[in-house]
Amino acid sequence: MNTDEVLDVFREAGALLEGHFILSSGLRSPVFLQKAFIFKNPRITEKLCAALAQKIKETIEVVPDVIVAPAMGGIIPGYETARQLGLESIFTERVDGAFALRRGFTLQRGQKVLMVEDIVTTGLSSRECIASIEKTGAKVIGGACIFDRSGGEADIGVPLVSLATRKFPAYDPDELPSELKKLPAIKPGSRGLS
Repeated sequence: MNTDEVLDVFREAGALLEGHFILSSGLRSPVFLQKAFIFKNPRITEKLCAALAQKIKETIEVVPDVIVAPAMGGIIPGYETARQLGLESIFTERVDGAFALRRGFTLQRGQKVLMVEDIVTTGLSSRECIASIEKTGAKVIGGACIFDRSGGEADIGVPLVSLATRKFPAYDPDELPSELKKLPAIKPGSRGLS
């Protein structure tokens, strides 16, 4: 699948939103990818994650031992991508603001990990998840995501395989263009919500 085909899937699912959005990163954007509308549908999720798994196979030379995803957004695509690759999937959760393995999940020193995320904007959540994995002694061989909305500019510290890549406008709240200033800001993401 290419980026336009992935965007068509988001459009058809009602997951490509336009307006004034506060992203999880704190940046503002006229475009929001509401991945919850994708991941509520097993058929669509399977289609996108199967395509991502195929791209991972074609791109990453080292075969991972396990998939690790950051909660909350990465759990479903991490699981389905792992299923497509025949691997186990575990996830990290925030504990006192930092990602950590919980629920009895463990990684072994030297174990090869592929971090799978839903959407990358700045790469912050991915970098934080990767840092928590590396604290266990496991080796992160790369990252993967359904959509890289940085257009390939986000640096997560390891190679990133994205099913779709497109640079969407994102602005600091103090540098909004006039058309966004006129619209009410909506925060549809989950980070920072109580």
